[in-house]
Amino acid sequence: MDKLEKITAKRKRAHARFVALKSKVYRGFLEMEQAAYADGALAKKHKELIAVGISVVKDCESCMQWHIEQAASAGATFEEIFEAVEVAIEMGGGRATVSARFALEVMDTLKLAPGAAR
Repeated sequence: MDKLEKITAKRKRAHARFVALKSKVYRGFLEMEQAAYADGALAKKHKELIAVGISVVKDCESCMQWHIEQAASAGATFEEIFEAVEVAIEMGGGRATVSARFALEVMDTLKLAPGAAR
């Protein structure tokens, strides 16, 4: 099992555990997440791209993986995700370049490629 598969499995196990424990706080978080990423003045795709940038600056690998996957599922192209990562590098400085390397790995795993239509 590679690193990305491990992150996904760990996230799914934790999710299932919180649900099984009937966590009201976790349920509230999921409701907030659903509301935050719903289409509004900004489309879900754009909100996910914002989250990609924040994830890179925060150096949250699980967050990067999730939000890159969600952005791609919402129709974001390689170039759009890549630019979100670049904005994060500018905002986060040198430390964000380390996180950006992981973001590129996730993009490679999703088979996102420059110039590929979505």
